[in-house]
Amino acid sequence: MKRLFFLSLLSLCAQAQDVQKVQWHGYVSQGLTQSVDSDYLTDNNDITTDLTEVGINGRWQIRDQLALVGQLNYLNGGNRYEAGGRVDYLFLDWAAPHIANWSTHVHLGRFKNRHWLYSASRDVPHTRATAILPQSVYFDGSRDIALGSDGISVQSTRSDASGVWEVNWSYGKSPLDDDDTEAFLGPNAQGEVKQDYVHQFSVFYQPPSYNWRFGASWLSSDFRYDAAPRETFFNGKSEIERIVFSGIYFSEFWELSAEWVTESRRDAGAYAPTFVTDRTGEGGYVQARYLFNRKFSALASYDSYTLDRDDPDGHALSAMSGGLVPSYYGYSRTYAVGARWNIAPNWRLQAEHHWVEGAARATSRILPQTATNVDKHWRMWAVQLMYWF
Repeated sequence: MKRLFFLSLLSLCAQAQDVQKVQWHGYVSQGLTQSVDSDYLTDNNDITTDLTEVGINGRWQIRDQLALVGQLNYLNGGNRYEAGGRVDYLFLDWAAPHIANWSTHVHLGRFKNRHWLYSASRDVPHTRATAILPQSVYFDGSRDIALGSDGISVQSTRSDASGVWEVNWSYGKSPLDDDDTEAFLGPNAQGEVKQDYVHQFSVFYQPPSYNWRFGASWLSSDFRYDAAPRETFFNGKSEIERIVFSGIYFSEFWELSAEWVTESRRDAGAYAPTFVTDRTGEGGYVQARYLFNRKFSALASYDSYTLDRDDPDGHALSAMSGGLVPSYYGYSRTYAVGARWNIAPNWRLQAEHHWVEGAARATSRILPQTATNVDKHWRMWAVQLMYWF
């Protein structure tokens, strides 16, 4: 995939004299960050520069209805995910003929997840409200899996006097590596985690005033664990179904957004041949931004997630582990504030501070047996300088 991406970039360069066919954009962002009483972002309460994002993207219009689109980026988000270069997306974009006023695009390759409010632009720092998005919906523990997939995606839109309708469908799977295996089962797992498929569908509506946007999405996915011949883990399987309701409101001075997620998950095997957990997590966030003028704005948000809605205080989770896992790993409540300063065209300085109770989104392990590096009450902050072109 990476080799194909670089070949595509060379092709774009060869065509660069034809500005009608080739478009280039990019961004560079660097920040300071710290997590206190938690290893979620940094270790030992250290202040670090582990908040780097660099991306370059291009679009080559091969024919009137066919384009090649791609983005290569480098990301360092501290302990949240693996640092390094990525082929963020690379797909053929075919504009299908209009049918009944519907405009349809078919993406084939590595496509972006377009089913939630901020999922498609999650890796572009100047398009999101905060460096650390609300974890109830945009969980960093499964970030690379949720961002996109290798497969096919279809987006259809219709705009008329009644408003704008957008329908999205996608099917594919994400390539996983040893870091993903460790994220799910811990460092002692010697086998491989694989995603069998992820199937998604979403619908959004925007009225003629364009100041509201509502939507709902559905996701179904299966994972399996193929155990190594000699290890303490066993073959296992996980089944996930997710429903998200989304809404955003725009006005001259305000931007209000909210999303609610319900996530059913069944895990079987892996820890023991007869091991089974079946739970439904739920949560969501509300977020408000006030624009003082074109340069300055402020943000406040509240984010909440419960790992199992039948165990909102996490007592059953702690009991199942024999008390090894603290009960506060069953929930997470986060308050955040932020500020933004548009210093000059295409330059921005952004700051945020989060206060967290609980650790339900501090780890992606099925059973966080060794997850003792997060206190019940902890906080994190980030300051980020960004430029885009």
